[in-house]
Amino acid sequence: MAPTPEAVMAALATVNDPEIRRPITELDMVKGVDIAPDGDVRVEVYLTVAGCPLRDKITKDVTEAVSRIDGVRNVKVDLDVMSPEQRKALQTKLRGSAEPEKEIPFAKPGSLTRVFAVASGKGGVGKSSVTVNLAAAMAAQGRKVGVVDADIYGHSVPRMLGADGRPTQVESMIMPPNAHGVKVISIGMFTQGNTPVVWRGPMLHRALQQFLADVYWGDLDVLLMDLPPGTGDIAISVAQLLPTAELLVVTTPQQAAAEVAERAGSIAVQTHQQIAGVIENMSYLPCPHCDERIDIFGSGGGQAVADALTKQLGARVPLLGQVPLDTRLREGGDSGKPIVLSDPEAPASRELRGIADRLGQRSASLLGRQLGLNPVGR
Repeated sequence: MAPTPEAVMAALATVNDPEIRRPITELDMVKGVDIAPDGDVRVEVYLTVAGCPLRDKITKDVTEAVSRIDGVRNVKVDLDVMSPEQRKALQTKLRGSAEPEKEIPFAKPGSLTRVFAVASGKGGVGKSSVTVNLAAAMAAQGRKVGVVDADIYGHSVPRMLGADGRPTQVESMIMPPNAHGVKVISIGMFTQGNTPVVWRGPMLHRALQQFLADVYWGDLDVLLMDLPPGTGDIAISVAQLLPTAELLVVTTPQQAAAEVAERAGSIAVQTHQQIAGVIENMSYLPCPHCDERIDIFGSGGGQAVADALTKQLGARVPLLGQVPLDTRLREGGDSGKPIVLSDPEAPASRELRGIADRLGQRSASLLGRQLGLNPVGR
């Protein structure tokens, strides 16, 4: 017997749009279904834009889903493109209004997304590799995770995360590429080759605002922002656009690096942000012949930063972890395969996954949220 239209639609409801991560039936992307008596099924699907980079995946997923139905002999998928009116309707379905305001969803009082701004005092301490591996670890734990590569001048997150796709624009929304279950956006996705970005403060602020407001992130559990080193324009913009973002300060054990990292964390005193903790990267080298730890860059820098920031803020700033040196961590960044996924039992992986666990277990702050409580008079 040929399958019923209800069975085919039920199968299509299991197919998610690769960018929006919602069923194509819910997004009105199914144009039509035609079922022949002999079991041949033809499915017409709307693409959001012409030249959709994931058209082959949509075709493959639809074909596989429908082929699993009893009675289906053959599946043919025809692709069409949404009209401007249909794209506006999709935008309304996703954003809630036909002409959405340029709001940053993570800055709204009711947002449940934890935002971590990963900062460092100087470059070269492994801030981006820590960001990428924390994101991949959290996604592997089942969380919905996004990464903003806010290091406009030194963007490196796409390569390190293996995100080689390009953003897709649907009306005024930008659909971010996805790698290892992590949504990611970077200025490097909009520049040709290795072209440098030569912008001043106002343009940097505007770019960051677009990354936060124009990109369709969906319902994220965690958003990680890889900040440029120091306390410049981007760090100030993050404090203005996302005042509830929590800082993660990355340093090395070296005292000179720790002093600079302490200054980067001290910005929280002026911006009234919380500091989630300090991560000491390149903490030590495990001896390949014994269980000894070789302190190549000295020791104690991470704890010194945590103690100094605790004193300045008047609230405990924990040392979240000490990530050892590991050539596989560097190799994973070059190949786009984070070490927490490629070698989860490596010492660096275990430490990074432990940090991800600790960040996920901390209770979200109620700062800036509407609790819906009314005072009761006596």
